Amino acid sequence: MCGVTISIDDDENITRITGDEDDPFSLGHICPKAAALKDVHEDPDRLKTPMRREGDRWLPMDWDEAFDRVATELRSIQKKYGRSAVGLYQGNPSVHNLGSMTHGQVFARALRTPNKFSATSLDQLPHMLAGLMMFGHQLMLPVPDVDRTDYFLVLGANPLISNGSLMTAPGIKKRLEALRARGGRLVVVDPRRTETAEMADTHVPIQPGGDAYFLLGLLHVVLRDRGAQLGRLARHAVGLAEVERLARAYPPSRVAERCGVPAEQIESIALAFADAPTAVAYGRVGVCTQEFGGLNAWLINVLCAVTGNLDRAGGAMFTSPAVDPMSAEQFVGLRGHFGRRRSRVRGLPEFGGEFPSSALAEEIDTPGEGQIRALVTSCGNPVLSAPNGRRLDEALASLELMVSVDIYLNETTRHAHYVLPPTFGLERDHYDLIFHLLAVRNTAKFSGPTFERAANQRHDWEIWQELAWRLEKPSLVRTAKKAVLNRLTPRHVIDLGLRTGAYELSVKKLLELPHGVDLGPLKPVLPDRLFTRDHRVDLAPALFLDDVERLEKRLVSDSSGGMSLIGRRELRTNNSWMHNSERLVKGRERCTLRIHPSDAERLSLADGDAARIASAVGEISAPVEVTDEMRPGVVSLPHGWGHNRDGVRLRVASSRPGVSINDLTDDGLLDELSGTVRFSDVPVTITRVEG
Repeated sequence: MCGVTISIDDDENITRITGDEDDPFSLGHICPKAAALKDVHEDPDRLKTPMRREGDRWLPMDWDEAFDRVATELRSIQKKYGRSAVGLYQGNPSVHNLGSMTHGQVFARALRTPNKFSATSLDQLPHMLAGLMMFGHQLMLPVPDVDRTDYFLVLGANPLISNGSLMTAPGIKKRLEALRARGGRLVVVDPRRTETAEMADTHVPIQPGGDAYFLLGLLHVVLRDRGAQLGRLARHAVGLAEVERLARAYPPSRVAERCGVPAEQIESIALAFADAPTAVAYGRVGVCTQEFGGLNAWLINVLCAVTGNLDRAGGAMFTSPAVDPMSAEQFVGLRGHFGRRRSRVRGLPEFGGEFPSSALAEEIDTPGEGQIRALVTSCGNPVLSAPNGRRLDEALASLELMVSVDIYLNETTRHAHYVLPPTFGLERDHYDLIFHLLAVRNTAKFSGPTFERAANQRHDWEIWQELAWRLEKPSLVRTAKKAVLNRLTPRHVIDLGLRTGAYELSVKKLLELPHGVDLGPLKPVLPDRLFTRDHRVDLAPALFLDDVERLEKRLVSDSSGGMSLIGRRELRTNNSWMHNSERLVKGRERCTLRIHPSDAERLSLADGDAARIASAVGEISAPVEVTDEMRPGVVSLPHGWGHNRDGVRLRVASSRPGVSINDLTDDGLLDELSGTVRFSDVPVTITRVEG
C-alpha cells in the first residue's frame, strides 16, 4: 500500500529503493519490507522454474509437464480416497498477491474439497466473525480513524512495528505524534511495553488473556456512569438491552484481579474514553490469538458503539474503496458463514468455508475416512506459523502428495513433491484488493510491473488457472471456460471493479497517476452498507452472549504460579521470509527470550544465558534478554524463526536459524468460540541451561 520509488540502471539492476514522497497516502514512508524488495528479487535462493523432488534431489521441469503431472496426481488421490483427501492451505502472502485474490478461488472451486485452511485462523478471524455477526459481512471490519481521533485505545497491537495490520496506516509514527500534538491521548494495553507503548501517554501491562474482562469492566463503567450514547445509530441498532444487562455483572472490582489491571485504572480509562470528543478502540493479534479472541473483537466494537464512536469521524469507521469486494462478491467470495460444517477429528467449526489451521496436522496424521492424503499450499510456511509446528512438520512428511506454489524451499515447502514458483511482486501488476478495505483513508493506486517476467516464468494467477483447467473433465464447457478465463486477467478484473465503482476510475486512469489518487477521508456509511437481514447493527449476537458463560467460568485467577508465553514482532524481521535478507537480519541477535528482572533473578538467569522453555507440546532453548519491558510472570519470543531443518534452501536465514515459538504453541489450545489459535498466554516453564 505504500508508494516506493525504484531506481534501476541500464542493465536493469536495482540501484536504490526509497519512499515515494509524492504518494498522497504514504507520503514518503518506507518500511524494511520495501527496502528488501531488491534482496528478494535478486535472491539466488529464489525459485523461478518448476521443481520436482526425487528423494533428496530437486529436478527442474517445464511448465506443461509440471501442470499435467500435478493435476493427474491430484485427480488420482481424489479418485482413490474421495475429494476430502486433498487439502488446501493459503498463507498470508496470498492476500497480498492480486493474482491469487482474483484467480485463487478458481482453483479452489475446481478442487472441490471441504478441507481448506488459511492463515485467517492464525490471525484476524475473530474480527471477521464479529463483522459477520454484527454487520452481516465478514469483511465489514471497522478501521480506526486515527488521523482525526482524540483518544486512541490500542489493545494487543504494536502498529509502530506492524504498520497497522488491520489498520492500513503508512507512517503510523507520524500519525500518532500528530494525535498527541493536537492534545489527544494514546493508551496501549499490552503485557509488554512495546515500541508503541513507549510513546504512549499510558501503558497498561495487562495479564495475558485478560482483555475480555478488561473490556467488560470498561463497558460497565461507561454504561453505569454515562449511559449508552448510540447517536444517529440508535435507530439502526438492536441488542442494547442485552449488552447493558451483561455489563452490569462485571464491575472493575470484580475483573481487576483476573485481568491484572487495578480497578481504579479501569474506571479512569473508561470515563476518559467516554468523555473524549472522539475515541476509538483497536485490537489486533494480541487480542485475537487468545482464549477469548472472539469476545474481544465483539466487545471492542460494542465499546465504540455505545460511546457514539462507531461510524463517525474520529471513531471506528468503514472504508469506501474504489474497488469494493463486498459489492462484487466474485472477487473474494460471499458474505461469509460460520459453523455450517465441523472438522473430522475434533469437530471444530468452519468459517467462510475454512477449518481452523490448528486442525491441519490432525487431519493429516489421524487415520480414517476423509483423512488428508495430499496438500496444496499457497505462499505459506505453516511449519513456522501454525501451532505445534513439529507435529505439522512430521505430518507433512507423511503425505502421499504435496504441491507448493512458492518461490522458496522453506521449512514447509521442503516437504513438497512439486514446487511451482510464481513471479515476484516487481514482475507483475498490483492493486491491493483487501488492504484498501482496511485503510485509514480512501485511496487508489495501480502498479504495473517494474520488470518484464522471463519467458519461463508464470504469474500466480496463470498457475491457478492452468491447474483448475486440467482438473476438470474434458468438455466443450471446459474449453469455452478456458478461453474466457485466459482473457480475464487480474488487470481486467480490477478495471471492471474500478469502472463500476463509486469514483469513475479505470486502470488506464490510475496508470496515468502512478503515485496514486487520494479519494478523501473515511465517511459515515451506515446503515446503507449493512448486510444484516434486518439492516441493523446487532450489538448482542447470541453467539457471543452464549460464550460469556465460558468467560465466567474462567474468572477465578490462575494461581498455579507458572509463566505465560507471548509472541512479538520486530521491525526488520517480522515475517519469516524477511530472514533471508542480509540487510534485515544483520546486527544483534533478535531471537531471544525476553523476561522481567524479577523472574530472571528467581530463575537464576542473566543476559546471554541459555534458557529452556517447555510447554505441553515441546521444548526449545533460547538466549535470555532481561528487560523491565515485560510484565512479571510473562516471557516473550519472536515469531517466524527456526530455520535449522534439513532441506531448507535459505542461505542467509539458515546462518541465523533461531528457534520457532510454534514448537511450543499448542494446537489443542484455541478460542473455542471462533477456532482461532491461542498464540498468546501459552503456559510454559523456564529453567536455566547449565554450561
